[in-house]
Amino acid sequence: MPVSPNQGSTGGGDAVTLTGTHFTGTTAVRYGSRPARSFTVVSDTTTETITPSGHSAVPVSVTTAGGTGIVGTFFYLPPPSFLIDPPPAGPLGGGNTVILTGQGLHTTSEVRFGTQSAVFTVGSDGRLTVTVPAAAAPGPVGITVTTRGGVASGVTYTYLAAPSVTAVTLDSGPVDGGNLVVITGTAFSYTTGVTFDGIPALAFRIASDTEIDAVLPAGDLGPADVSVTTLGGTTTATDAYTYLGLFAVLGGASVTNTGLSIVTGDLGVSPGVSITGFPPGQVNGSIHNSDATAVAGHADLVATYNDAVGRIPDAGIIGDIGGQTLPPGVFNAAASIGITGTLTLDAQGDRNADWIFQIGSTLTTATASQVLLINGATARNVIWSIGSSATLGTDTDFAGRVLAQTSITVNTGATVNGQVLAIDGTVTLDTNTVTRPW
Repeated sequence: MPVSPNQGSTGGGDAVTLTGTHFTGTTAVRYGSRPARSFTVVSDTTTETITPSGHSAVPVSVTTAGGTGIVGTFFYLPPPSFLIDPPPAGPLGGGNTVILTGQGLHTTSEVRFGTQSAVFTVGSDGRLTVTVPAAAAPGPVGITVTTRGGVASGVTYTYLAAPSVTAVTLDSGPVDGGNLVVITGTAFSYTTGVTFDGIPALAFRIASDTEIDAVLPAGDLGPADVSVTTLGGTTTATDAYTYLGLFAVLGGASVTNTGLSIVTGDLGVSPGVSITGFPPGQVNGSIHNSDATAVAGHADLVATYNDAVGRIPDAGIIGDIGGQTLPPGVFNAAASIGITGTLTLDAQGDRNADWIFQIGSTLTTATASQVLLINGATARNVIWSIGSSATLGTDTDFAGRVLAQTSITVNTGATVNGQVLAIDGTVTLDTNTVTRPW
């Protein structure tokens, strides 16, 4: 090619080699009407030049003592411009593909992300497909594109650290899903997916780089992994959420009721088959008489009870614990426990705070006693594992999940913000309100 390269920047300054004949004694080289910034006659057939500024396509002429001749044409290219198609971010390790769109890109010779050179493919004058290189640290870097028309910059790409999950609040809820939880952690700004045991959340919202609000899908009883996927990677918090059963009341042998008890949540019996007193009792949920749901609920009750009694205690309790204020923890009583007056459970601002009460024999509450939840404490996170039976006194205001090995008696007027679940025996109700706390 007599003019090589035959394209360059409108600002000039490009090195161009002219090939022809009779260059000895050259006195001038022009690009259009403008003289080359400099030229050097290498031989009778080769001259090295530096282009002046210019526009469009211009003839390149060489003047010697013998006259002026046109060697060829030089094309001035405008400087490139480009944008990055969303999303303008990705993982530290690179390897992902991004698209740069703009103009003047067909002579691209280099693409850089910060100081790192990237592999690219020219699709057209207006499109580059680029494989992002790896980076040493997260954060924004500038993208530069070099063409024969010049260098374009001013576009930012952000390298992302992998996300992390520190907490899910509240960290438990019903197997039928539909409830809202808050996931806290880091590097959430470019979240593309949230799953619970591999099942996508029904919906999620990126509240900030450290918070995601998610609506739970339905799941299986028990613990579930929580995974967050972002453009920076995927993190999984093992067993960070627990799917809880649907039952507010579940008896092993039977469930009996007197008066206008109101149960919010499912009611069932398994392996027994006796449910009496509904009506006049009302169930705002479903009744399961030893069906598959009741069998599964009973199995979950046994597993939850065994897990609770197997925990290592943080402290011992004895006698009547009314009038005390207890922080979160596992509390063990070798024998029976009573509650007279008010027992206060203080979460100290942690809505995921847990209490497990391991009671070797019976739990009995006095008339008009109370379990008071304060500073973020929730009934779903309070478990009462009873070695034999529980009796909730008249007009007691109780909170928590009562898991009794034998039977549970809820006396007249008592209310339960929680569950009453008996493994082997009977749940007896008498004009009560039992509300499943999720």
